[in-house]
Amino acid sequence: MADAAYVVLIPARLGSSRLPHKPLADLAGLPMVVRVAQQAAKSSAQRVVVAADHLSIVSACQAHGVEAVLTRDDHPSGSDRLAETADLLGLADHDIVVNVQGDEPLINPLHIDEVAQLLGRRIDVSMSTLAHPITDLNDWLSPHVVKVVLDSQSNASYFSRASIPCWRDATSGQLPPYPVYRHVGLYAYQTGFLKQFPLLTQAPTEQAEALEQLRALWHGHKIAVHVSDLASAPGVDTPQDLARVQAFYKG
Repeated sequence: MADAAYVVLIPARLGSSRLPHKPLADLAGLPMVVRVAQQAAKSSAQRVVVAADHLSIVSACQAHGVEAVLTRDDHPSGSDRLAETADLLGLADHDIVVNVQGDEPLINPLHIDEVAQLLGRRIDVSMSTLAHPITDLNDWLSPHVVKVVLDSQSNASYFSRASIPCWRDATSGQLPPYPVYRHVGLYAYQTGFLKQFPLLTQAPTEQAEALEQLRALWHGHKIAVHVSDLASAPGVDTPQDLARVQAFYKG
């Protein structure tokens, strides 16, 4: 299915330990979550909806013509929030949902299409996601850059903030002599699986790494990975990230 129809849902949470009120951060006159929605709308998605945990986010979206719904404020992950949103919107179990993180204002619309199309082709998996090769040693070593290891079918074997796979014979200052991949937090799901996701118990690995996709792997679900040659622009996790993106929008 090369042109799978799909909906983009954008989870947006007001609270953030490192960057409070992050979805409403100003990017050249627009809230960040609005910038994310506008970028997602450049993809082939039939619909783009923000899933917010606070009325201030809903109001900001509506003020700029972005569809938004209010969800509970106690969800443990973005996927849990989107499961509630899928119910609120009445999405059918066979519909494809793409989860675009609310702190990715520079996301490439092509990447959004690619993960949706991959899930449309791979009926044997529950989710699809995105990765690209790591070419910088600092990225491979950084716990802020999530890594993914693939199997022979380009399914995810594991995600980690650690430098995986470990290079046993490593010497300092070098990347491994084999491909290593940065995971990009962009996911596609069949809505039926997304609705089941909150019913799955949290995995010990998910809690240790603070990576929600590990819950799916823990329970035996397959995640297909599209490896892109195009690196994805980093998201906004810290005040330094925000300053960088603000500078981008100022030109």
